[in-house]
This record gives sequence, structure tokens and C-alpha cells, in this order.
Amino acid sequence: MIKVSVVILTWNSQEMVDACLSSLASGLASSSFEVLVVDNGSRDDTLAVVRKRHPEVQLLSNPSNRGVAPARNQGIRAARGEYVILLDDDTVVRAEAFDKLVAYMDAHADVGLCGPQLVDRDGCYQLSCRLFPTLPYKLLRRMPFSFARAMIRKVEMADWDHATVREVDYMIGACQVIRRRVLEQVGLLDERIFYGPEDVDLCLRLQQAGWRVIYHPEAIVEHHERRLTRSMLSAFSFLGRQHLRGLLYYFWKHGYWLSRRRLYARFPARPILT
Repeated sequence: MIKVSVVILTWNSQEMVDACLSSLASGLASSSFEVLVVDNGSRDDTLAVVRKRHPEVQLLSNPSNRGVAPARNQGIRAARGEYVILLDDDTVVRAEAFDKLVAYMDAHADVGLCGPQLVDRDGCYQLSCRLFPTLPYKLLRRMPFSFARAMIRKVEMADWDHATVREVDYMIGACQVIRRRVLEQVGLLDERIFYGPEDVDLCLRLQQAGWRVIYHPEAIVEHHERRLTRSMLSAFSFLGRQHLRGLLYYFWKHGYWLSRRRLYARFPARPILT
């Protein structure tokens, strides 16, 4: 049986996808693996780059952009590995990074999802592990108010030492290692979320089922982040509107808006993070 299935979603990423795919072998030197690329209607040469430079990859091509969750689920359904790694196309996996994450999960049977330390091109931390979002956090993080900084830093765990392994609320979807048995139990990504908190939703659902989410800093992945919805202007774009719709649906689905305490209370033996 294949140990690991790496599912990479691409969309107009010809300049990045080759580096991502080329880095996988060193990141998984100790594990048997397969690679599935799901292209979400690219209009550049992404498909040509993958076919020419990485013929070993299983390529699934969509004629148009189906959204993040539906397209990633395509790859998950086609995957055969004991673990599924969801990976953004703007990443470069450092040596043994995925081997370390898989080994940790092999040794800790209650861990359903594990994520690495993400760094930028200069090696600086990216805040990839966070508390579950609230509506005030989502509103304030887009506004230039100094009084909002304390809340933002708390939710994004900015003042915590990122050099130690820790159980967290969620790991952002740029890189997540997921136990297949978890997906069989709690289901795949919620396809009603086109672009947005599908990664948060999955982490929440698996914790409701009793699994743990772990941040593991010894595994390092470079994330050359493409921010598609960060500016206020993008709120008026198609992706911005889809992101907002996904957030509202997420809060409605899980029945909390202002505080995460009631959310934690529903988790089995769930410690409240302060």
C-alpha cells in the first residue's frame, strides 16, 4: 500500500508548480508516495509544465475553476495513501519534512492532522497555526486599527514560541497531513465552501470527533504565499465574495460568531486554549 498521497491544487501557477513538485522527493525520502495534481482551469502553461517536467504525476484537469474544496476532494478521492497531504502549489518542501510529519503521526495514533512550520523565502516564520476564528477577528484583521492588534496576535498565536510541538485549533491549508481514517470518519472538505475556511472547518470537525491537530516545527516547508483576498479591494472581486460567503456559512454551520468557548465545550476532553 502507498504510504502517502500528495494532492496539489494548481491554478495559473506555471512559475511555481515545477519547484513544488521537484522538492517532494527529498521531503519524502523514507516513504512510498504518489503525487496527484488537480488543475482548476488554469489559463497559463501550468498543465504543459506538469506534463513535460513531471510525467510521473497523476494529473486531473478541470475545464474551469471548481473552487478549492471540490477540486481538492477530487484528488483525495483518487488518492490511495494511508496519509493524504494537501499542499499548495506555491510551496517548496525542505528535506525530510514530510517524513518527520508522517513519523510523528505513526507514533501518535490520536493525531488526525499535522502541519509543518511554514517559512517565507527569507526563512522567517509564517503564522500557520491559529485559534479558531471569530467574526470580530475576521472583521478587524482587515482594518488598520491599532486596538485590534492584540486580538489579531492572540488568534494568530503570534507571541507563542513556534519552536515547540503543540496541539492547536487548526493549521492553515497550505500544508496539512491528514490520516485517511479521519477523512473516512468525518468526511472530506465541505464543498459548499468555494474558497475560504474549508481548512478550518475540517480541523474543527475532526476535533469534534476526538482527533487532535498538531503543529510540528521540525518539519519545514517554504510558502511563497500568493495572497488573493488580503486587501479590502479584493472583497469586491469574485474570490473575495466567495471568501466572505464561505466565512458566513462556516459561522452559521458551527453556531458560533463572537466567542469560541461554546465551541470548545462541544469537543470531547478539549482543553481551552487561552
